[in-house]
Amino acid sequence: MIAGLLEGQRADGSFGVHPYTKWTGAHWRLVSLAELGVPGRSRAARAAANTVLDWIAAPSEPVVVAGKERRHASMEGNALAVCCHLGMAHSLRVRRLVEVLLRSQWPDGGWNCDPNPDAHHSSFHETLAPIWGLAEYHRNTGEGRARRAARRAAELLLEHRLFRRTSDGEAIHPEWLNIHWPHYWHYDFFHGLRAIARLDLLTDRRADDAMELLLQRRRDDGTWRAGGQRYWRLRGESNLEVVDWGDAHEVVTAAALAMLQ
Repeated sequence: MIAGLLEGQRADGSFGVHPYTKWTGAHWRLVSLAELGVPGRSRAARAAANTVLDWIAAPSEPVVVAGKERRHASMEGNALAVCCHLGMAHSLRVRRLVEVLLRSQWPDGGWNCDPNPDAHHSSFHETLAPIWGLAEYHRNTGEGRARRAARRAAELLLEHRLFRRTSDGEAIHPEWLNIHWPHYWHYDFFHGLRAIARLDLLTDRRADDAMELLLQRRRDDGTWRAGGQRYWRLRGESNLEVVDWGDAHEVVTAAALAMLQ
């Protein structure tokens, strides 16, 4: 699978398309490579990561609406996590990703890209990857501000018991009750659990409902499998996937068991 994700790489480290092209760009390939445990010393992966940084770490003006910065923070979050995995945490460009995330975090602990001035609550989709990235940055550098920001974001998830509305306790979205792989930036209970696990918060009682749901998703053969909407099977040339994930039972099962140990 790792070899397939690196197939077609060019001499400049790219894959012949913009890094963010779904799902063949370097950004998305690297997210999957990091999840699969590509060696941190991989020259090919680092070369691809540099093409992502050329794009995402370039200076840009923040978009502020109604006093809150609107940002696709999943971009910085995923890129940050990948670069930390590849041993690039001390790069100045990687540091810039951290500063952007710290600056743009909303009062409720998350992030949101919605330009609607009436949007006052963070997006779980945009908050998931920053938790991963900031937790990895703290693990690699000991940066306290990064960990505190990740904990604030995790608190947002826990306030909702990872998938429930605070108003009536029902599921925020039915798709969040499924396990998706690859999810890329989409939220569900499974990846919410993985996010708080990175911060050693699985024992928080507010995670109990999601942990119970995880147990319910185990199949009779002892495995877990991806289901629900297959985000990587979207129609159109811009949504092609470079590998066939199938039900991803091996990687999903490994991730599930890691949380139950």
